Order: sequence, then structure tokens, then C-alpha cells
Amino acid sequence: MISTEYLYLMLGCFIVTWIPRILPFAFAKRMQFPEKFRLFLDYLPMCILTALLVQNLLSVSAGKAPVLNIQEIIACVPALIVGIYTKDLMKIVVTGIITIALIRFFV
Repeated sequence: MISTEYLYLMLGCFIVTWIPRILPFAFAKRMQFPEKFRLFLDYLPMCILTALLVQNLLSVSAGKAPVLNIQEIIACVPALIVGIYTKDLMKIVVTGIITIALIRFFV
């Protein structure tokens, strides 16, 4: 059985996650932004995804040059090909997950 403290913890985590991540979208739909600001916002998802991708492709140790993660780079190739042909984010993510799972299973 789940204790009440655990349920309170889960509820607190839900609220803390929901407020900064979901609530702004509810307000942003009702607001009119200037064209330049909307153009800036259009590039944010791609910038964030690129930063996450580069972070996973490189291993950085203090005082050393970054090292490429070969398995992740190999997994990016099929995901990139699927992305070029389909331009569907869900297919890209699923392809990347399956590819890295297969690489890690067989290597």
C-alpha cells in the first residue's frame, strides 16, 4: 500500500512540474506577441533540441578535450535519415530509441 506521505510527495512534484512547464502555454495562447518575438519563439524548440543532442554526443571531463560518444553518433544516423524523409518528430525519436537500444544490446 502507498503511504500518504508518498502521495503528497507525488502531488507536490506534479504541481512543481506543472506550474513552470504547462501554465505558460495556457497564458501564451491568449496573448498576442509582436512578430519579431514570435519569430524568436519559433526557433526555441530547435535550439533546445540541438543543445540536448550535442550534450549527449560529447563527453566532457574537467581539463580534457571533449570526446565523441560513438554509439550515440551511430544512432543519430538512422534518426537523421528518418527526419529528412518524414519530418515527423515522433518517428525520429522512436528510430533513435530503437537504434540506440539495438546498439547497446549487441555491443
